[in-house]
Amino acid sequence: MDTIDRTGCSGLMRMRRRQAIGFASASLGGLWMTQFAEQLARASEDKSQRPKSLLILWCQGGPSQLDTFDPHSGTVIGGDVKSIESSVKGIVLADNMQATAQQLHRTCLIRSMISKEGDHERATYNVKTGWRPEPTVTHPSIGSVLCYASPSNLEIPRHISILSGQWPGKAGYLGPAYDAFKTNDPANPIPNLTARVEKEEFERRIDILNTLETEFQRGRFASLDRDRTQHQSATERATQMMSSSQLAAFDVKQESQSKRDNFGDSEFGRGCLAAIRLLETGVRCVEVEIGGWDTHINNHQFQADRAKVLDKALAATLAELADREMLDKTIVMCGGEFGRTPRINPASGRDHWPHGFSMLLAGGAFRKGHVHGSTNANPDSEMLDGLKTPDPEQLTEKSVTIADLHATVLTALGVNHKDTHMTPIGRPLAWSDGNVIEELLEKA
Repeated sequence: MDTIDRTGCSGLMRMRRRQAIGFASASLGGLWMTQFAEQLARASEDKSQRPKSLLILWCQGGPSQLDTFDPHSGTVIGGDVKSIESSVKGIVLADNMQATAQQLHRTCLIRSMISKEGDHERATYNVKTGWRPEPTVTHPSIGSVLCYASPSNLEIPRHISILSGQWPGKAGYLGPAYDAFKTNDPANPIPNLTARVEKEEFERRIDILNTLETEFQRGRFASLDRDRTQHQSATERATQMMSSSQLAAFDVKQESQSKRDNFGDSEFGRGCLAAIRLLETGVRCVEVEIGGWDTHINNHQFQADRAKVLDKALAATLAELADREMLDKTIVMCGGEFGRTPRINPASGRDHWPHGFSMLLAGGAFRKGHVHGSTNANPDSEMLDGLKTPDPEQLTEKSVTIADLHATVLTALGVNHKDTHMTPIGRPLAWSDGNVIEELLEKA
């Protein structure tokens, strides 16, 4: 017989309550918004209406557009990189991207991205949220927005960052429930998901903790949360995840060796394969990071090294999503916070350059085999030397701002970018203040 606690609830009832709350909580570290409980139930009943997912392949440090997606071989700014033909007639990529070049027909490539942020942290914030940093509000990353706009009853986090560095996707004013769950190389198990005591002892400790939480709520702090504390919600979500069969999605060893080889023997390659498995399970947004692109010295050598890893994994990701018939429901976004300067500096490096860089998109409603915009192969020499402020109209054709990128990606994901949300200080903000670039999307 179950022991009755001081609230009159049995241990069995407490366990059922934890399971029910577990489905309504959003992440290991956060509190699910209770007003979405009904939406969760509806979403689970109608799987055909499941929203699209987002896969971000994040190149931290600023990849050189000239060494990857926008080579200008044979020009002053081109450097040592050669160009190769791609699967799209008349479009070339850098010779560092040979595998991706054969998948280019699946993609929509923007070569004219511009921003006003040239600092790594600020620019990363800008590209991940669609907004420039400001002191009065912290904006949510695009993955957090997607999870907020599309409820799910997953037992594992819906927003995941693999190999995350300093600045993973954060939820900002949406609250920690929508932060990305951070994990490392999928070759290793996720830490802290195995109980250190026997099952019966573990359950006993959970019951004791539940009693303490109940007493806390009945005390003088009850007004902080009428239903439960944030700590209790996090504990319930964690215990549910520990026993979930959905954890298998993280395990790339369940894929054949030949398939793993396609992605390359690298943390990033394994991260991309794990991301596909997670998206297939129902995760809304996965970000996989590959760092090392900040090449102020020896640009050609270091960019080639990073591009070798990116190229194999990116090409395999596009091919695998297509093979699994997932590309129509998955938006792939590959790029970094800015590009590198057309001018090669005295240390044989390239410096920060937000005035014309590349972003590769694929999947969903994005056009296939399309290249949008271009960069000037012969920019003004004074501009290159930093003697005057760069003019986007001189440097790029069909410029795309970061805000426009977000508006377009959100639209492709089925999210109205003009929808507003009230921030904690009572300020209504839209998801994006940009404009949709219709030319990037397939015509209905």
